[in-house]
Amino acid sequence: MEQAQRIQKLPPYLFARIERKVAEAKEKGIDVISLGIGDPDQPTPTHIIEALKKAADDPTNHQYPTSTGMMDYRNSIANFYHNRFGVDIDPKQEVVALIGSKEGIANISYCYVNPGDINLVPDPGYPVYGIGTLLAGGESYLMPLLEENEYLPDLSKIPEDIAKKAKLMFINYPNNPTGAIAPLSFYEDVVAFAKKYDIIVCSDAAYTEVTFDGYVAPSFMQAKGAKEVGIEFFSLSKPFNMTGWRVGAAVGRRDVIEALGRIKSNIDSGAFQAVQLAAKAGLDGSYDYIRHTQSVYSERMDVCVAGLKELGWDIKKPQGTFYIWLRVPRGYTSAEFAEFVLEKAGVIITPGNGYGQYGEGYFRISLCIDKDRIVEALKRMKDAIGKIEL
Repeated sequence: MEQAQRIQKLPPYLFARIERKVAEAKEKGIDVISLGIGDPDQPTPTHIIEALKKAADDPTNHQYPTSTGMMDYRNSIANFYHNRFGVDIDPKQEVVALIGSKEGIANISYCYVNPGDINLVPDPGYPVYGIGTLLAGGESYLMPLLEENEYLPDLSKIPEDIAKKAKLMFINYPNNPTGAIAPLSFYEDVVAFAKKYDIIVCSDAAYTEVTFDGYVAPSFMQAKGAKEVGIEFFSLSKPFNMTGWRVGAAVGRRDVIEALGRIKSNIDSGAFQAVQLAAKAGLDGSYDYIRHTQSVYSERMDVCVAGLKELGWDIKKPQGTFYIWLRVPRGYTSAEFAEFVLEKAGVIITPGNGYGQYGEGYFRISLCIDKDRIVEALKRMKDAIGKIEL
């Protein structure tokens, strides 16, 4: 049986390829150090786990949940936005629970994109923006994130005819994979652009709580008029080390939230209520745990940046995310350098072209492993490649 064209067009998911390479190396007896996938290695806070246990013991939580989420959980999301960002969100009409933000990002295109429609997609960027567009039958117009622009898209370079046709614009700061940050003024420019061309903005805010050295990331929702033009995807994965729990939310413009909830009601049955109640415990509790996690990543960043400078990279410590985005040495493509580092050093790095065509010539390091293993990875890289030339 021939597969559907939408499946035939899909590339293998980037991290599935990385996981396969890790497995192959381990089969050869190689002690692999993975600086690849951004999957937090810290434990989920104890009070969240205890809340899950308690909720799982309640048989009323074993039934079908609502697709849009429990009101208690949606209230906690709204309270978080009020306390953290000073933004008022109506939990009844401006919040929808998600089975992780990835699910919502993938599904939002089904709400607005007809075959042949255009979405504005950052490149390099999280692959799901383009994949969701493709699955809905749409086409991605790439917004290059260039080093010289501090990895912010230049909205003035988007052609008028493309802007008029565009349905959705995806933005993501602090940014995966580059670690770049965006000022509130950029979000204000995005709001003005979206109003001018009737575009729905989809802000991926997965890393707003992973910041360092006094930097506090803004939310797109803080920009004046943001709720008139778009939504924001929030995830508990990174701030509370809950990647495997699959729980998040979208907030913002109520007709967009309603449409996303309507799609979900037809294709899934919502997140397990016990997980929602556990997530509520995290959102309602002390944020000391978030600050502790930030300090762990900050220390790892300091160690990694110092080691990379010794190898020849001239870099500054990122202010957000747990990623470092670097140019590959002279004479390598992104994939060639990633394979070289794996073969010679037993270290996994992510080739930049896995995040789009403008990622070619770069690679990403993820700091989701213990500091000592980061030091060991850098030592292996130094032994394998010596001083690099850019």
